[in-house]
Amino acid sequence: MKQILIHKYGWVIAVLALTLPFGLLLPLTSSAHVVPEEPWHPVPAAYRRALFYSNLKPIDWQLIAQEYETPIQESGFDSKTVYDFLAEAKNLADIDHNMAIREAIANENATALHAASTRAISQLSRYYLTQAAEKIDKPGAAFDDVVNAQRFFRAFNQDILEQADPEAFQRLGLAWLDLLNSVGNVGVLGVGVVDPAPDTFAAARQIVEDYLVANYELVEFTARGQYAPIPETSPSVALRPWLPPGTDLNDQDPLPRLVLNFEERGIDEADLFLVAYGDMLFDSPQIFGEPARSLGLTCSMCHNRSDINQRFFIPGISPQLGAVDVDGHFFNARFNDFRNDPLDIPSLRGLRFTAPYGRDGRFASLRDFTRNVVVNEFAGEEPTPLMLDALVAYQLEFDWLPAPYLNPDGTLNDQAPESARQGEVLFNTPLEGMGGRACSTCHLPSSNFMDGLTHDIGSGNPASPSARDSFFNTPTLLSTQYTAPYFHDGSLESLAAVVDWFDDNFNLELTAEQQAGLTAYLEAVGTGEDPFEIFDEENTRFALDWAELSTFLSTLDTLILAQDAFHALVLLDTVTPDLRLDASGATHREIIPRVYEIADKLDEIKAAIEAGDWDSAAQLNEEYKALAEEYGPEFR
Repeated sequence: MKQILIHKYGWVIAVLALTLPFGLLLPLTSSAHVVPEEPWHPVPAAYRRALFYSNLKPIDWQLIAQEYETPIQESGFDSKTVYDFLAEAKNLADIDHNMAIREAIANENATALHAASTRAISQLSRYYLTQAAEKIDKPGAAFDDVVNAQRFFRAFNQDILEQADPEAFQRLGLAWLDLLNSVGNVGVLGVGVVDPAPDTFAAARQIVEDYLVANYELVEFTARGQYAPIPETSPSVALRPWLPPGTDLNDQDPLPRLVLNFEERGIDEADLFLVAYGDMLFDSPQIFGEPARSLGLTCSMCHNRSDINQRFFIPGISPQLGAVDVDGHFFNARFNDFRNDPLDIPSLRGLRFTAPYGRDGRFASLRDFTRNVVVNEFAGEEPTPLMLDALVAYQLEFDWLPAPYLNPDGTLNDQAPESARQGEVLFNTPLEGMGGRACSTCHLPSSNFMDGLTHDIGSGNPASPSARDSFFNTPTLLSTQYTAPYFHDGSLESLAAVVDWFDDNFNLELTAEQQAGLTAYLEAVGTGEDPFEIFDEENTRFALDWAELSTFLSTLDTLILAQDAFHALVLLDTVTPDLRLDASGATHREIIPRVYEIADKLDEIKAAIEAGDWDSAAQLNEEYKALAEEYGPEFR
């Protein structure tokens, strides 16, 4: 993303990249990569989140109310609420927007909420422009007001105006540039003092205000655009899927280390067609339907390197970091269960041992579970048998991190801390509060700390006292030191909290020393060697990405020989965009032209396959491999 950083205003000028035609956010198209966005002003951010929530079914009106009522804790906002800010719009037009918003929420009327809040944001943007006009002889103050006006205007522009009204997008972008340049003090396109230009300011202000009034104030609001701020001039435009401010789909940092069984055996993944193709599908948005595909969602986005993504968050869908409601309205309305039942993202390490699948153990088969994720949770097309075979083959290779304190039978070895040894005794001791069972009754040390069964331990929320819908499968304790929070809903922050929960809920009456020992034991069992990927000058993130993508591309040999166009195109449509995006973040910039050369060769292979010219596709594939062999050693 292009950012313009100038003098003391650098921290706000970056917002220009979201409006001006020369500084746009990269779109989230079919790619597993996500481009970070600039920080939002909390008020337009709350507005956009509220609109997003109003598109979900059922609508969480309490969550919407919180967006407007909760004091803003960010520095510089003095714990004001959104209502406090919106009240200023009344200075421009004698309209009580806050009353209208409160009535819409109280009446649970999404269209009225859209209308009242959109008018308020529009008028607040115009209010700041009015303030700037009155201070144009005080450049610093006027500049700040213009920046604030533009930050509110972003609520309509971000991901929307460029699609809905491209001509206005360009025209308004230039108008904002004129506004910022014309108030003086600093020049937006260069450092230095600039004299105020009242006439230029007035003309640009007129362009912006006329558009705001016509499109967001003097309009008849309906549910057009699914409660997105669609301009009146484009009432029927189909927007790309959008996510609210505060969303984070980026990888966990530090990145979990991937442990694969075949690698431990010294086998090259490129020799395992099914595994390599499944690895690619695990990292591909192509297997999902809308909106997941356009947003670049992949299996690996939630399950970073087979583990979990503890930073994954979508407001309204994730109650906390690393959790998501996958059977709600957003990803597949046909699969909406109308329950607020988000789950903590589970680790997939050791997956071949952890049946049954799903937090509640509803799937005995990993194949059925995988199909459910693709088709039902994320609205994908029915996977081909090859795709399911490949995804299952790859996932079955996931291993836990090597456990430094455990013997093969699950007992602690001589390297384990003494405190953990004390906890091990208690872990295997039958306890009266648990009906004479021990922790190890369900978490069998000799069976990877699982029993393959589901149990109701009282951590769920049953529909009724007699309902049997709060049973969950016994999770492993291996590699869990790095997968907080715990339980199916992520309600417990630490392993110590888990011990405390069992002590309270089963009346175990453990002493503080016993609780500390049991916690130390769980931490020892859950410890893994080298849990995170370590990047340095040689092992860069791009080197890792290239190793993965080139492994994916090794499957082209088999697919071209079989003249399998469908699966070859899924591969190329996944890898080529990723390769170009990875190149843009390469540490060593000199490799970028060579990466693009390889990507261009992949485009040629795709064109040949689409044309049914398999001889050319085979020849071009050989040319790609020659480039990869020549350039690959330099890709760091």
